[in-house]
Amino acid sequence: MFNHKSKSEVSYDAPAQPSGASIIAAGTTLKGDISSSGDIRIDGTLQGNINSTAKVVIGANGVVEGDIVGQQADIMGKINGTIKVKELLQLKGGSNVTGNIHAAKLQIETNANFNGQCHMTTASSEKPKSSNSVNETRSEKSVVADTTFSLK
Repeated sequence: MFNHKSKSEVSYDAPAQPSGASIIAAGTTLKGDISSSGDIRIDGTLQGNINSTAKVVIGANGVVEGDIVGQQADIMGKINGTIKVKELLQLKGGSNVTGNIHAAKLQIETNANFNGQCHMTTASSEKPKSSNSVNETRSEKSVVADTTFSLK
C-alpha cells in the first residue's frame, strides 16, 4: 500500500558545493574562529577571527571582536581588531574600526570612523631584473601612518 524502500535502496546525494556566501545573521552570536575559501558576511556578532581567501563583508549591524584576513573586505559595522586585506579594503559610512589595517588599496567613506595604524602594501608582480641591489630585490613596499579618522 505505501511502497516503502528498504534501507539498501535509499540513496544519499553528495553534499552540494557552496555557491554563495557564508552568513552569520543578525541576532546571532558566534564565539570562535572562522576559516573559509568562500565569501563571508557577518550581520551578527563574532567573537573570534576570520580567515578567508575571498571577500569578507561586515554588515551595518555586524560586530567582530577579532582579526580579519581576506582577499577583499567591505566594512559597514564595528570591528575591534587587525584587518589584513590583499586587495581593496572599504570602510563604508557608519563603520567603526579600532585596530590596525593592512591593505593594498584603502577607501574610507564619509562618516566612517577609524582609529589605528594604516599599512599600505603592494606585492610586486614582476621579478627583479638583477639581485645586485637590496632595493631591486624588494617585493613589498610599505607605508605606515598613525591615524585617527572621523569623517563627517
